[in-house]
Amino acid sequence: QVQLVESGGGLVQAGGSLRLSCAASGIPDKSNAIGWYRQAPGKQRDLVAGMRTDGSTKYADSVKGRFTITIDNTKNTVYLQMNDLEPEDTAVYYCNVGRFATLAGKAFYWAYPYWGQGTQVTVSS
Repeated sequence: QVQLVESGGGLVQAGGSLRLSCAASGIPDKSNAIGWYRQAPGKQRDLVAGMRTDGSTKYADSVKGRFTITIDNTKNTVYLQMNDLEPEDTAVYYCNVGRFATLAGKAFYWAYPYWGQGTQVTVSS
């Protein structure tokens, strides 16, 4: 059984930083990646960052240079370091397991239907 437990969200001022954590267990063999999505009120859930088991990464254009995804395999935990936060980053952030592939030099991430409960990030201006 897949279990994803997020933590680390909170309220921060614009320009500040937060680090989200996701403790993962029961990851299916078909998955080769783990990622973070976010969903703001009234909007769809979008990929923020994904990482394949070989360390390859994919980031949303809006967070490139500000967010970093890392994995601690000894703790089965994935992190999302978020720096220089903007009010537009306000959302519920979800951990996900999925599939990552590189095609014609471009990275793709497909989410499997395994999600954590989410953690709220609010950035004030």
